[in-house]
Amino acid sequence: MAAERLQKILAHAGVASRRAAEKLIADGHVRVNGRIVTELGTKADAHKDKIEVDGKRVVLEKPVHYLVHKPREMVTTLNDPEGREHLGKLLAKLPERVYPVGRLDYHTSGALLVTNDGELTDALLNPARNVPKVYAAKLRGHLDVPELDKLRNGVELDDGYKTKPAEVFVLREESKNTWIQITLTEGKNRQIHRMAEAIGHPVQRLARTAFAGLSTDDLRPGEVRPLAKRELDKLVKTYLTPARIQKANARQQADEQAGMPVAPPSAPRSKPRGGSKRRAGRNPRSPGPRGKRGGGDR
Repeated sequence: MAAERLQKILAHAGVASRRAAEKLIADGHVRVNGRIVTELGTKADAHKDKIEVDGKRVVLEKPVHYLVHKPREMVTTLNDPEGREHLGKLLAKLPERVYPVGRLDYHTSGALLVTNDGELTDALLNPARNVPKVYAAKLRGHLDVPELDKLRNGVELDDGYKTKPAEVFVLREESKNTWIQITLTEGKNRQIHRMAEAIGHPVQRLARTAFAGLSTDDLRPGEVRPLAKRELDKLVKTYLTPARIQKANARQQADEQAGMPVAPPSAPRSKPRGGSKRRAGRNPRSPGPRGKRGGGDR
């Protein structure tokens, strides 16, 4: 394995997200071959070098990805000094060490992705990726059209921040409450609670029904399941691949600004003078009968 930046190795090993790994390095928690390293540009080989975080050896694990239906009244941490129910109890049954991608409030239930894939975690938590988060919210009272439009077009919160546009529609009305579905592409602290309070309809109950396209429809609260291959492939294609391309372009731009040589694009191949050889007895203009395309889902 080629040498990679330390923070990337730590993220891939599931130690922490890329940003958190950078802080671990800068704060002197990381050793490489017995030597404390604080330079963020330091590279190492995860299979040859001895990398430790606070004295514990870092071992690369195969990336795993699970969807959790977090119950209400549970903190999104691996332990809790106050003795509350915590996510670590649900994850203890898993064979790998995994971490949550983001968090849900104590009283909020719903979809939570857990993984040891630091690179995917960073991509999903990057605000530039606009990852959709779908919630079902029970609000006090009945909402009129102008109030719904405020939620859709952006609400000014208590700190002066105006939220991004959101998809909002009414699910059903009860005698004293209204259930709405709201889709956010940002994740400010207690955002839906603060949005609802700003229009005078406090949240009575909140559940995240989907995160990045991953739905809890087939999970009861407290259940955990591995992602299907098609789900993981979609996450990689939608969020991770664009992030990789963006980083590669940024590195190339930085190299160009620093005056470092950049490989030119390869020249197109020229055809041989004699032309391409054709198979004897076959007219290249007659492709022959076409077979049926393979079946399967589209």
